[in-house]
Amino acid sequence: MSAVENQSLNSEGKGQGNSILLPQASIAVFSKDQETLASARQLETDWRFARVVVGVEDGDVNSAIQSYQEFESPDLVIVQTETIDAAFTAKLEELAGHCTEGTSAIVIGPENDVNLYRKLIDMGISDYLVKPIMANVMAEICAKTLIEKIGVKGSRLIAFIGAKGGVGTSVLCQSAACGVAEFMGQKTFLLDACGGWSTMSVGLGFEPVTTLLEAAKEIEAENQDNFNRMIHKVTDKLSVLASGSDVMLDQSISADQLEMMIDVLMAKYPVVFVDLSHSPQALQNVVITRANQINLVSTQGLVSLRQSRSLVQEIKDLRGGEDDGIELIINMSGMVSGQDVPRKDIETAMDLNVSAVVPFDAKLFQGNENASRRITSDKDGETLVKSTLLPVVQKIVSGDFTVDNAADKAGSGSGLLGGLMRKLSSK
Repeated sequence: MSAVENQSLNSEGKGQGNSILLPQASIAVFSKDQETLASARQLETDWRFARVVVGVEDGDVNSAIQSYQEFESPDLVIVQTETIDAAFTAKLEELAGHCTEGTSAIVIGPENDVNLYRKLIDMGISDYLVKPIMANVMAEICAKTLIEKIGVKGSRLIAFIGAKGGVGTSVLCQSAACGVAEFMGQKTFLLDACGGWSTMSVGLGFEPVTTLLEAAKEIEAENQDNFNRMIHKVTDKLSVLASGSDVMLDQSISADQLEMMIDVLMAKYPVVFVDLSHSPQALQNVVITRANQINLVSTQGLVSLRQSRSLVQEIKDLRGGEDDGIELIINMSGMVSGQDVPRKDIETAMDLNVSAVVPFDAKLFQGNENASRRITSDKDGETLVKSTLLPVVQKIVSGDFTVDNAADKAGSGSGLLGGLMRKLSSK
């Protein structure tokens, strides 16, 4: 890989940041190099580009100019050239004159020249790559460029979903969001996707003033002022959509409406949490496919673990077979003495590491909920959040915090692994 390519990739980083289902967008590639054209065509097989329209043409900068004299330009134009000289840069300026304002552009050229790279960047080119371009490099650069274009550069979408009802998904999601805002200093937004079933107002001490549907309509109408009035500021760094007034037995919003809302939120907030507990399947799917991190909450009971095993596989299927970003959180550990499935048996049976174990503490959780207090407002709650939840989130969110006590090690014993394997596999 050339130095220029390394500079391009390292400007944003590979992996987690771009491992999301990209929003609807369009890309056009103009090249006469068969290897480049083949790499571009492989974008259509990449799960992240499922909603991206990719046009590949055997052509050059002149072909692009001719195309956009007649048609509207796409979100991203990629042009390959064999010569980088004044004539070519003049052609680039001509191309810019025919493109829609805001169109991003990438140039593929023959020379590994950092000064040339800087000159093209100064002209407004998003990136400069040196041939040959491997398919994985093209995919990463295109994903990075599209993410930057839609305004979510550096933002992280974190989802919480429960293996079943009653495992404490919502309170852990709220606690993690509070922790990121208060102890990691990140501007954070928390969205509950379950409509009228939301209990967030109780846990965070506010009155619901809107519904998901009303908020979605303001987003669709691009009425930012009205949407802002629906936001409740819990702390200086934590904001929530003050929803929960929805009708419990009626449809809330569509997947497209939720995704539009997420786009707006991620343009403003570096960290967005979505609580998926009790939300419709369509909303769960759109968040799961797009989230940078999915926190699956389970207890150490057999029923919950069987559900978790099935859910992990379905999440992997939605994300192109990958398990990157799936974190298993065990909640209410020790609730029934001697009945918890041991941690190491869970990990072996599920082929997934347990990311955190949250001990059962009815006084802490129930007491704060009854008082409509954030769990982080309690000293014991602060310690628990720092020692169990924030180390999980810190995998994708930057920020430093100190932990007063060591993380709880509950649930790490031994047990009848063979029997657990058979029981988990029976579903």
